[in-house]
Amino acid sequence: MAAFKEGYYTLSFPTFGAEKRGTPVASFLRVSDKPIVLRDEIYSPDYVVVLDPTVMDSINVVSGLKDDGVVIANHPSEEKLREKLRVKAVAINATKLAIEHLGRPITNTVMVGAFAGLTGLVKLETLKRTIVEWFKNPTIAEKNVALIELAYREMEKRRDRL
Repeated sequence: MAAFKEGYYTLSFPTFGAEKRGTPVASFLRVSDKPIVLRDEIYSPDYVVVLDPTVMDSINVVSGLKDDGVVIANHPSEEKLREKLRVKAVAINATKLAIEHLGRPITNTVMVGAFAGLTGLVKLETLKRTIVEWFKNPTIAEKNVALIELAYREMEKRRDRL
């Protein structure tokens, strides 16, 4: 939504396995300054964002990642993440941050902030406005805005070090 608000063309969609519950979900996001005509999965991503670190034990999350691609993962140790994946990767402990700020391990907002901060694709202010619009409850919105800003700022510092 934030990328769309900044004038980009966007397309996002999830894919699900045959199981009804408990299976990992893959979601895809295309963002472009030109109209998007491709509607299929992304087989050679520029970025892979991993919300649940346990999926890396059973799924090759770097499959197809471009040579200059980056993994942004919810993981407690960037060093261990890079050893495990053997690609350019950054870690943020999204679970810890979500529990501290939300009281629950809901990592979505942290990872959106981390992606946006690392890529510089969208402005922090646009993200914050989008969050306020998305969450109708002002208390929940405020907590999520704080998480977005924290993750964005953390990754923004790392942007030039990749």
